[in-house]
Amino acid sequence: MKNKILLFLIPIILIFILIILYLFNIIPHRYYTNKDFNIETYISSIDKDNDGIDDQTDILVSVRKYLESKPKYKSKYYATGYPDDEYGVCTDVVAFGLKNAGYDLMQLVNEDIINNKEKYNIEVIDKNIDFRRVGNLDIYFKNNTISLTTDLSKIEEWQGGDIVVFKGHIGIISDKRNRKGIPFLIHHANPMQINYEEDVLELYSNDSIIGHYRIS
Repeated sequence: MKNKILLFLIPIILIFILIILYLFNIIPHRYYTNKDFNIETYISSIDKDNDGIDDQTDILVSVRKYLESKPKYKSKYYATGYPDDEYGVCTDVVAFGLKNAGYDLMQLVNEDIINNKEKYNIEVIDKNIDFRRVGNLDIYFKNNTISLTTDLSKIEEWQGGDIVVFKGHIGIISDKRNRKGIPFLIHHANPMQINYEEDVLELYSNDSIIGHYRIS
């Protein structure tokens, strides 16, 4: 009897484990591209760092290059501003992605705070950390970049290289999409995260997405 019960339970347990691994993106999800949905890929007319790669593409290339170093999740203060070790948080994914595309967020956010302090809820300005706070980045992007839809059903308006801001989190939109056309998210959310590019965007409720921006 026990053997029969085990033979019945083992497949169920294995299926349950596979489902969990899939939901947590440990098992890679099949992905699609703009072409699969007849969506025209957005190419920026600007090449900020004059490297021959348009900004939108450059941000994707840069953020993936940064994540090749597999940064470990830890919130730390750095006198260098940008983390100079093996650690990082969600804002660093965006900061390094933009930095290597020609946009120095540490400098840009600091200048914007100095010139528009009334827009930021900051008592003491600190250039080394202000650009690594989600709230500050949302204000900066809202006032200095192109604001786009936060409605995930409008899949054609979401493009790889865009920036998405949540309540307390931030990431870069991937050029990979799931079977519904909703893009993957490139981000660094917690110490347990294994993959940095995940099919998780629609797991966030619509009201938790507070900003969707495009640099140029």
